[in-house]
Amino acid sequence: MKTIIAACSQNLSGSRASIQTALRTLLAVPWPSQRDVRAALQLLAVLQWVLSFLLLGTVSLLLLIYLLFTSLWLIPVFYLAWIIFDWDTPEKGGRRLPCLRRWTVWKHFRDYFPVKLVKTHDLSPSHNYIIGSHPHGILCVGAFCNFITGSTGFEELFPGIRSFLTTLAGNFRLPVFREYLMSGGLFPVTRRAIGYLLSQKGTGNAVAIVIGGAAESLSCRPGVTTLILKNRKGFVRMALRHGAFLVPSFSFGENDLFRQVVFEEGSWMRSIQRRFQKMIGFAPC
Repeated sequence: MKTIIAACSQNLSGSRASIQTALRTLLAVPWPSQRDVRAALQLLAVLQWVLSFLLLGTVSLLLLIYLLFTSLWLIPVFYLAWIIFDWDTPEKGGRRLPCLRRWTVWKHFRDYFPVKLVKTHDLSPSHNYIIGSHPHGILCVGAFCNFITGSTGFEELFPGIRSFLTTLAGNFRLPVFREYLMSGGLFPVTRRAIGYLLSQKGTGNAVAIVIGGAAESLSCRPGVTTLILKNRKGFVRMALRHGAFLVPSFSFGENDLFRQVVFEEGSWMRSIQRRFQKMIGFAPC
């Protein structure tokens, strides 16, 4: 019995020594600095945003189709009923949720680039505005950060003004992704949707439109700014029709964020991009 106790005592002593050694080793390992933690959070914030735009709609659609053939089939059925009931909401101002626009994750998103909003003139809340945003870039980072998130202080710089951003109408046909877009203040870039917001939602609305659209993204490359304005005057007619003021906006550095292969005009690859853009609304880069 004594032998057993002695043996146990020896093992426990060894265990304590091992634990103490492990703790000393752990404490000796340099912990990540605040700078490293901030950098990691910023990277994760940008990653979730990019993945949301690239995959959220498609993955959600496939998941709902899969659930139809499982015991959870009621979930996609109820959601489909909800979409049918809610189908026109994007065309009627969307469903802007201020609490989601103030997410802390957007501050990390802002700091990654970083993005800063500079005001050059006051905007009166007694009018409506159409903001012509340039350039498009690849993913409209500047426009999204300034007009959809509260991270750059738009509401503080322009009190009484509610900012919105337009995007392709097809995005609002994708399940779950449509809710994600509307929560920030995105809605379809259609005459009906823009006209409704400027005429039926009172004053103090600022609708940002990226004038160049997907066609402009094809010429996006670092150090070069190519704007497409020809045959893009529809936003001017909308402003005249609804008495909205036109406001210019330029995102400096937008084209420097991504590198892509730019095919020359007239090349067969550029022709393929153009055809793809006409079919689905955006062009593969």
